[in-house]
Amino acid sequence: MIEIRRILCPVDFSDHSRRALDHAMAIARWYGSAVTVLHVFSPGPVATVGASPVVLEPIGLTPVDRDQLLADVKAFANTESAPGVAIDTVVREGNTADEVLEQAAGMKAELLVIGTHGRSGFERLLLGSVAEKVLRKADCPVMIVPKGLPDAVPPGPVLYRRILCPVDFSESSIHALNYAISLAQEADGQLTVLHVVAHELEYTAGIEYDARATIRDFLKQREDMLQQRLQEVVAGAPEFCRVESLMTHGKPWREVLRVAEERQSDVIVMGVQGRGAADLLLFGSTTQHVVRAASCPVLTLRDA
Repeated sequence: MIEIRRILCPVDFSDHSRRALDHAMAIARWYGSAVTVLHVFSPGPVATVGASPVVLEPIGLTPVDRDQLLADVKAFANTESAPGVAIDTVVREGNTADEVLEQAAGMKAELLVIGTHGRSGFERLLLGSVAEKVLRKADCPVMIVPKGLPDAVPPGPVLYRRILCPVDFSESSIHALNYAISLAQEADGQLTVLHVVAHELEYTAGIEYDARATIRDFLKQREDMLQQRLQEVVAGAPEFCRVESLMTHGKPWREVLRVAEERQSDVIVMGVQGRGAADLLLFGSTTQHVVRAASCPVLTLRDA
């Protein structure tokens, strides 16, 4: 059973963050959670001109500014409030991603819900985004809410009925699967467990390779082994949990998005593995591609 007692939702007063707050409130009402609404003020530089060369100094918040900003955050939070949900508002100063991560760690958040602005591919490649930095570094589960979603408050009897969980049999994906199973149990929802077989020929643990085997034999052997592993992880779900397994072929992120669209998934639950900054910059990851293009919320989890 999932316990979500503390939810953190960073906001920047945009419609994107309002959608994220909307989902955070709906989840909080579902699980009886408290929500902390956070706004991070990033000090901008100001030029000082005098006899000495120009100096750029950061502009900080005055006590009056801070009080006004906190009042604005409270007003913003109240527009998405839900009956019975305790709301706390916080204003911090500094780098947005760093402050979000520090707040999440300090309050021991069990879920972080953040919106994404859907920036252009070139800009994201060079600069990344707050949501993606938080996704890579947060210790708690992170839900990325894409732009353009319909309101979640007030929700129906259940917020997420159709759940998609891609697995690659890594520790992080199995952890995500256990979370998805618990979510499906709680929601009496339909869980689809997906494994995508990549086209590339690659070593797969558990296969005893025969040097005389043809490529066709190798592929058949790999396919049978992966199908067996998929059935094994699905078999671990409780009998009363509605779970189906699905194996497809292709580029993993494309298949995840395709299946989510076909099944009209309400949420995608997937594991995320910590990768080096250079690797992420040059090649991206399945999780990043899914987060950037999904039309439903994406809930990401690290290893347990």
